[in-house]
Amino acid sequence: MRLRDVEEGDAGTYVRMRCDPVMMAELGGPLPEDKVVERLRKDVREVAEDRSWIKAIVVPDGAGEVMAGGIALWSHEEDGVPLSEVGWAVLPDFQGRGLAKAAVRELLDAAARDGRWGEVHAFPAVTNGPSNGICRALGFRLLGERDVDFADRVLHCHHWVVLPGEHTG
Repeated sequence: MRLRDVEEGDAGTYVRMRCDPVMMAELGGPLPEDKVVERLRKDVREVAEDRSWIKAIVVPDGAGEVMAGGIALWSHEEDGVPLSEVGWAVLPDFQGRGLAKAAVRELLDAAARDGRWGEVHAFPAVTNGPSNGICRALGFRLLGERDVDFADRVLHCHHWVVLPGEHTG
């Protein structure tokens, strides 16, 4: 497994990840395809401007590589306070292989070396056992539960936080 910046050519995988009812079950259901393609364009711009780290999780596939999922680290403001957040998704065909956990660990390792992100927050749905397990395994601290706005939806989530460099796993 390796991480690389997302590219315009990742549109097919973006659509598979974000328009599929199974993939999006913990995130309020599938998103409209046009909004997903628009989001990829925005993500590519943010990566080029070094405002966010938005990575494809790629794995070997025969003679080349295939995108198995994605992971992102970005900053935004919440009540006027900067907050760094991480999120990830792995396609069903690649789940259960430890790819998401390895990707989160690798991204946190890079964030620790970089030093600009501060504490990193994660907000998996309270019912998302695998993602909550990743947070637990990598040393995130559970701060509690809260509602989070995502794509014009309100999700009930666990609120986890970790300081890169203090993560485990």
